[in-house]
Amino acid sequence: MIYLTAIIKAKPQYLDEVRAVLQRMVTETRKEKACIRYDLHQETTDENIFVFYEIWESKEGLDAHNQQAYILDFGHMAQEKLQQAPTIYLTKKI
Repeated sequence: MIYLTAIIKAKPQYLDEVRAVLQRMVTETRKEKACIRYDLHQETTDENIFVFYEIWESKEGLDAHNQQAYILDFGHMAQEKLQQAPTIYLTKKI
Protein backbone atom coordinates (compact mmCIF):
# COMPACT_ATOMS: atom_id res chain seq x y z
CA MET A 1 0.00 0.00 0.00
CA ILE A 2 0.97 3.60 -0.60
CA TYR A 3 0.27 6.25 2.06
CA LEU A 4 0.34 9.86 0.95
CA THR A 5 -0.29 13.21 2.60
CA ALA A 6 -0.52 16.37 0.52
CA ILE A 7 -0.61 19.92 1.87
CA ILE A 8 -2.15 22.57 -0.36
CA LYS A 9 -2.14 26.31 0.37
CA ALA A 10 -4.65 28.35 -1.61
CA LYS A 11 -4.20 32.04 -2.28
CA PRO A 12 -6.92 33.75 -0.21
CA GLN A 13 -8.61 35.34 -3.22
CA TYR A 14 -9.06 31.88 -4.80
CA LEU A 15 -10.11 29.98 -1.66
CA ASP A 16 -13.64 29.09 -2.80
CA GLU A 17 -12.51 28.08 -6.28
CA VAL A 18 -9.66 25.91 -4.96
CA ARG A 19 -11.96 24.27 -2.39
CA ALA A 20 -14.49 23.42 -5.13
CA VAL A 21 -11.77 21.84 -7.30
CA LEU A 22 -10.44 19.82 -4.37
CA GLN A 23 -13.92 18.60 -3.45
CA ARG A 24 -14.46 17.49 -7.06
CA MET A 25 -11.18 15.60 -6.87
CA VAL A 26 -12.49 13.77 -3.78
CA THR A 27 -15.73 12.80 -5.51
CA GLU A 28 -13.99 11.53 -8.64
CA THR A 29 -10.99 9.91 -6.96
CA ARG A 30 -13.12 7.81 -4.63
CA LYS A 31 -14.48 6.10 -7.77
CA GLU A 32 -11.01 4.87 -8.74
CA LYS A 33 -10.43 1.16 -8.21
CA ALA A 34 -7.02 1.57 -6.57
CA CYS A 35 -8.23 4.21 -4.09
CA ILE A 36 -8.60 2.87 -0.56
CA ARG A 37 -8.90 6.22 1.23
CA TYR A 38 -8.98 9.80 -0.04
CA ASP A 39 -9.89 12.34 2.63
CA LEU A 40 -9.74 16.12 2.43
CA HIS A 41 -9.25 18.25 5.53
CA GLN A 42 -9.13 22.01 6.03
CA GLU A 43 -6.87 23.67 8.61
CA THR A 44 -8.87 25.13 11.51
CA THR A 45 -6.60 28.14 12.11
CA ASP A 46 -5.86 28.96 8.46
CA GLU A 47 -8.71 28.16 6.09
CA ASN A 48 -6.40 28.51 3.09
CA ILE A 49 -4.60 25.28 4.00
CA PHE A 50 -5.98 21.92 2.88
CA VAL A 51 -4.60 18.48 3.67
CA PHE A 52 -5.27 15.30 1.73
CA TYR A 53 -4.76 11.94 3.41
CA GLU A 54 -4.63 9.13 0.86
CA ILE A 55 -4.15 5.37 0.82
CA TRP A 56 -3.60 3.56 -2.48
CA GLU A 57 -3.50 -0.14 -3.33
CA SER A 58 -0.31 0.23 -5.33
CA LYS A 59 2.13 2.59 -6.98
CA GLU A 60 0.52 1.71 -10.32
CA GLY A 61 -2.86 2.83 -8.97
CA LEU A 62 -1.41 6.11 -7.72
CA ASP A 63 0.35 6.65 -11.05
CA ALA A 64 -2.95 6.09 -12.90
CA HIS A 65 -4.67 8.52 -10.52
CA ASN A 66 -2.12 11.21 -11.33
CA GLN A 67 -3.04 10.94 -15.02
CA GLN A 68 -6.78 11.49 -14.53
CA ALA A 69 -8.23 14.63 -16.18
CA TYR A 70 -9.41 16.13 -12.86
CA ILE A 71 -5.90 15.77 -11.38
CA LEU A 72 -4.29 17.29 -14.46
CA ASP A 73 -6.81 20.16 -14.30
CA PHE A 74 -5.77 20.79 -10.69
CA GLY A 75 -2.13 20.86 -11.78
CA HIS A 76 -2.85 23.52 -14.40
CA MET A 77 -4.69 25.65 -11.83
CA ALA A 78 -2.07 25.24 -9.10
CA GLN A 79 0.56 27.68 -10.30
CA GLU A 80 -1.86 30.60 -10.44
CA LYS A 81 -4.16 29.88 -7.50
CA LEU A 82 -1.92 28.30 -4.87
CA GLN A 83 0.57 30.08 -2.62
CA GLN A 84 3.18 27.44 -3.46
CA ALA A 85 3.48 24.02 -5.03
CA PRO A 86 1.74 21.32 -2.98
CA THR A 87 3.90 19.57 -0.40
CA ILE A 88 3.68 15.80 -0.85
CA TYR A 89 4.72 13.20 1.73
CA LEU A 90 4.92 9.54 0.75
CA THR A 91 4.99 7.60 3.99
CA LYS A 92 4.95 4.07 5.33
CA LYS A 93 2.92 2.76 8.18
CA ILE A 94 4.96 1.85 11.25
